[in-house]
Amino acid sequence: MVSVENLVVKYGERIAVSKVAFEVRDREIFGVLGPNGGGKSTLFRVLATMLAPAAGSARVAGFDVERQPQEVRRRIGVVFQSQSLDRKLTVEENLRSQGRLYGLSGPLLAARIEEVLEKFGLADRRSERIESLSGGLRRRVEIAKSLLHRPAVLLMDEPSTGLDPGARRDLWTYIEELRAAQGITVLLTTHILDEAERCDRLALMHRGALVACGAPAELKARIRGDVVVLTTADGESLRQRIESRMGVRAIPVNGALRVEIANGHRFITEVVEAFPGVIESVALHKPTLEDVFLNETGSGLGGA
Repeated sequence: MVSVENLVVKYGERIAVSKVAFEVRDREIFGVLGPNGGGKSTLFRVLATMLAPAAGSARVAGFDVERQPQEVRRRIGVVFQSQSLDRKLTVEENLRSQGRLYGLSGPLLAARIEEVLEKFGLADRRSERIESLSGGLRRRVEIAKSLLHRPAVLLMDEPSTGLDPGARRDLWTYIEELRAAQGITVLLTTHILDEAERCDRLALMHRGALVACGAPAELKARIRGDVVVLTTADGESLRQRIESRMGVRAIPVNGALRVEIANGHRFITEVVEAFPGVIESVALHKPTLEDVFLNETGSGLGGA
């Protein structure tokens, strides 16, 4: 449904997206995970026909985003990271304005508006101005607006921006219902781990490049064993001593040391006994997508 081949995007001389390639299958919820500044939104703008690539190609619903932008636009719904609603208009007025942009009018437009108002629990809010709504309700209106023309592909840039955990859960309920009821394909960008976990597959982006792609479980399986995080007053000294004495790699991350190892609980006992009084705290967890990103890039999702 979406195909990206060796895509390159530049801002002047700076390369923002470098030879990115992946495919999104029909009816799939596909996430692009990475830190802010990693190239996600640039990729989103290309797929939404807002930015032309310097090289490579991208196709959405079978149409080339650069050569056939009008055909692509007819088949996509777009939810931007920043609000695209008119705050002074009501919910219904925003929807009517959007529908007319897509050539809808009369009874057909009225029926589509009623449909999305009902689907997103907005029927009783139809006459309220956008400026009076909560962030979660505004996000519902954004999504409802993007679906009026029944697109084949829904593009969402950081859809959970500004939402509290409850509103985020509601948003994902709507996304999954859309896929089940309408067979829509969803591509979204995110830097939020629990959001990424709910995608069917993920592309991990770092500094404009694709570093890994696969289902969340497949990506986490790349890390064999457990992840142990050690804090100490002198991380560099402890890192050298652990690697020399115990033969395992310790990676400095945010002032702590991170070790990937099988049977992490046994390693904790061994390392604490080997360096008494040196380690201030210890944490043990199973691999997460954050760990995968660290493993692939050497940096976390908090920075590019």
